[in-house]
Amino acid sequence: MKIRIRIFLFIFFSIWTVLLVKIYYLSIKSNTYYEYIAQQNAQKIEYLLPLRGVIRDKNGTLLAANKLGFSICIKPHLNKKSKREILEKTVDFIISYYPDLDKEKLLKAYKREDSFYNHEPITVVDFIPYKDMLPNFTEFSLNENIKVSPVTKRFYPYNDLASHIIGYVAKANKKEMKKDEVVKRTRYTGKTGLEKYYNTELEGTLGYHNIQINAYNEEVQEIDKVMPSSKDIKLSLDIRLQNYISKTFKDISGVIIVMNAKNGEILSAVSFPEYDLNIFVNGISKDEWDKLINDPNHGFINKISKGLYPPGSTIKMASALAFLNSGIVDEKESVFCTGEVEVGKRKFRCWNIYGHGRVDLNRAIRESCDDYFYKQSLKVGINNIAPVYKSFGFGKRSGIDLPNEFIGTVPSRKWKKKKYNKPWFQGETLITVIGQGNFLVTPIQIARYTALLATGKLPTPHFVTKVGDDKTGFPVYDVLTPIEREKLPLIQKAMYEVCNNERGTAYKHIFTKIKIAGKTGTAQVSGISQKEKERIKEEDLEYYKRSHAWLTTYGPYDNPKFVVTALIEHGGHGGSRAGPIVSKIYNKLIKLGYIKIKKEKKIQKRRRRK
Repeated sequence: MKIRIRIFLFIFFSIWTVLLVKIYYLSIKSNTYYEYIAQQNAQKIEYLLPLRGVIRDKNGTLLAANKLGFSICIKPHLNKKSKREILEKTVDFIISYYPDLDKEKLLKAYKREDSFYNHEPITVVDFIPYKDMLPNFTEFSLNENIKVSPVTKRFYPYNDLASHIIGYVAKANKKEMKKDEVVKRTRYTGKTGLEKYYNTELEGTLGYHNIQINAYNEEVQEIDKVMPSSKDIKLSLDIRLQNYISKTFKDISGVIIVMNAKNGEILSAVSFPEYDLNIFVNGISKDEWDKLINDPNHGFINKISKGLYPPGSTIKMASALAFLNSGIVDEKESVFCTGEVEVGKRKFRCWNIYGHGRVDLNRAIRESCDDYFYKQSLKVGINNIAPVYKSFGFGKRSGIDLPNEFIGTVPSRKWKKKKYNKPWFQGETLITVIGQGNFLVTPIQIARYTALLATGKLPTPHFVTKVGDDKTGFPVYDVLTPIEREKLPLIQKAMYEVCNNERGTAYKHIFTKIKIAGKTGTAQVSGISQKEKERIKEEDLEYYKRSHAWLTTYGPYDNPKFVVTALIEHGGHGGSRAGPIVSKIYNKLIKLGYIKIKKEKKIQKRRRRK
């Protein structure tokens, strides 16, 4: 029995001896080793924010730049009762150096982002200019509750110039931050214009700094480092021309576009009125916002690609080509304009109430005879006409590199059935072929269509020519049928006479130093009552009831290089209102060297020697 007890005690004490030795080894002897392992395994990743790419015009002039500064952040979890006093003192510390800041706003910004799950410093001041932070940088760096980080703020040197093209950068909302890791950390994103369309390229990609840290959060060594990157963009826009147009015609409301007729590069595009881009960077005030959105001239809307207007008589060249393409109408065929045509119980009037008399296709375009198009459209029918409008770029996006482009409306039987579930009437064909009724286009569609008439090809309008080191490429489409291509010179000749024949609708108002071709248009805002015996003069109408004035042109006529399209809201007649504007722009293009004028060689007579 005693032997069994001895054996049991031996085993019992042996086990405990082994356990005690193991505990001693783990707690004392191995501590240094495991502490070293822990130090080696801890890693921390710090993200490096990219510098947003800049935007330059074709000559390298900065249109969107960055200002260097600093953000002020406060470490998280100070909103608890036990630490509320520390938070108050930290905010008071910031205010002591920058008394213009609002304490309540800083506290509100902190409390909004502070949560149990957030372990990142909370930004309470988005931007302090570099020169203002530099004298105080040391004091802020020594405060253990504050983190100061370098940041940039978007800056637009030209304020309102090209505002609808460039667009602006502003604070991102939660949805935008959730979708984009860069936006989540920079807290800013492109909201409109090129800043939005090319936001991914401009904002770039995050970099990171991967480091080993010890238990005291001290850096041990750098494991890896990747620098952030972004891309600059270069435009076809010439800020000199843009500035000239904006300042010279600042009193109008509407759109002016200057575009390369062959490749679609846009030299200038102005949507009037414009607005200051810089007011959005730090957050626009309610008063500024209300003033902007309540402007009766809609200054906040980019009318270049989002303004919808009836094309008026500018569409008549497309209508004429549709007539010829159908094979039903011949270019030599004429009609007798009496000033009106009656269909059903409604009279459709020509702008000339006395009538134009005998009119062929050339004269119909040159003098913009509505009656010619009324009568020919009744022969051809909307089914042969609407598809031509579509092929010429109407009722679809032009492909311009601006966000949320509108497509407009091309009326047709199919369109009306789908939208209203109603039949098509002959009278709707008549008003469609002269660009009225439900027909709606954007100014960029008219400019693109004019380039097609000038060159026979349909370009894709665009602003950006280079992203980073890569050149951009935008397609040019061949959309004309063989008949349309064959008949195009007839249309071009008629457009030439619009501006150069004394009976042309733009002739009296064009004073360019080169020969150009074009077409005027009047887009009605309010309908004309059937009871009216004579058309009311535009100048006698209330301003907002006056028609919009169109003039779309290309030049030089013998070698088309540029399209200049002008839409003057409530401007009345296209020729008288837009003609002088377009003329000045062509002359400016000459002055800037875009169009060369051939100088005649002077023949010097030799004097005879006596």
